[in-house]
Amino acid sequence: MMKHYKYYLSALSVITGLAACNSAAMTDKKAITHNSEHQYTLATVVQRPLEGSIRLPGALAAFQKVSIYPRINGFVKSIAVDRGSKVRKGQVLLILEAPEVEQQYYAAKSKYLQAAAMFASSKDNYERTLAVSKEPGTISAHDLELAKARMLADSALMNSEQANFRAQEVNKSYLTVTAPFDGVITERNIHPGALVGPDTKVDDKPMLMLEQEDKLRLILQVPEMYSAQLAQQSQIAFDVDAIPGKHFQGAISRQAGTLNDKYRSEAVEIDVQNASHLLKAGMYAEVLLPLQGSAQAMLVPSSAVVMSTERKYVVAVKDHYTRWVDVEEGNHHNDSTEVFGHLEASDQVITNATDEIKDGVRVP
Repeated sequence: MMKHYKYYLSALSVITGLAACNSAAMTDKKAITHNSEHQYTLATVVQRPLEGSIRLPGALAAFQKVSIYPRINGFVKSIAVDRGSKVRKGQVLLILEAPEVEQQYYAAKSKYLQAAAMFASSKDNYERTLAVSKEPGTISAHDLELAKARMLADSALMNSEQANFRAQEVNKSYLTVTAPFDGVITERNIHPGALVGPDTKVDDKPMLMLEQEDKLRLILQVPEMYSAQLAQQSQIAFDVDAIPGKHFQGAISRQAGTLNDKYRSEAVEIDVQNASHLLKAGMYAEVLLPLQGSAQAMLVPSSAVVMSTERKYVVAVKDHYTRWVDVEEGNHHNDSTEVFGHLEASDQVITNATDEIKDGVRVP
């Protein structure tokens, strides 16, 4: 019996030893796996601007656009244009009739001519009186002063009537409405015989609408973070949805210089030459906008930026320990990203960082 008991203890010892060996082997395997998880690839932070580009939507608008109204009240006598008419600067668009304006013009002209005649007479009288007064005792000094005063009074009256006549002449010219610049009539909402005036609207629309189409404005809203990276006079490429396969170019001509309070963006205008009239105001475009980048930006691999629900950061390695560094992103190009935060050039960051890498972990 004792012999069998000894065999039992020996077998138990062997089994226990094997279990211990297996446990040690498993422990070593876990340790190797744990160490291998901390073999990270590091990248060096570089300070330089990252030139890139972004795509933004935009809309084409007429370079100049004006609603046509008459300066004074009158009846439409004739209209020389219609929707789609191409006009030149100074070309007659419509003619109004206003009998009272014409009568006021002729009355003012008559008064001016009368005052001019009176001034001519008094001036001649003064000059003759002055010539005679050179002979001593012929003309008294008082009569000479009266002749001069009469001439000056008639001169002032003539100038007043002349000013009134010029004003009536301008009013009469308002009866003929002309184009202020070269363009195309895009709206016509009146017809001959209509009574119109400075505030005339037809269904809340102007009498005529004139737009310049040989030159257009491409207007887009640039987000706040990119507004300081635009290059003046840089060439811009854009596509128009309505004309697929065709590429167009323009140049940045104007920036608003202030941000829209609602959208936190800056309005930017690109002048577009449109001599062929292929493009039309109102078309939507997709703009490829080049960016200069920021000289204060730090470049890191795009995969180094970790985004969680609470923060955006990179995992830097300093003195063999991981450090979470909060950053803000800038431009992106290929696999590089601009970041702004408490980083310095030559710092080391983990390239394939994840939120599983904790802060303060020792890295071999």
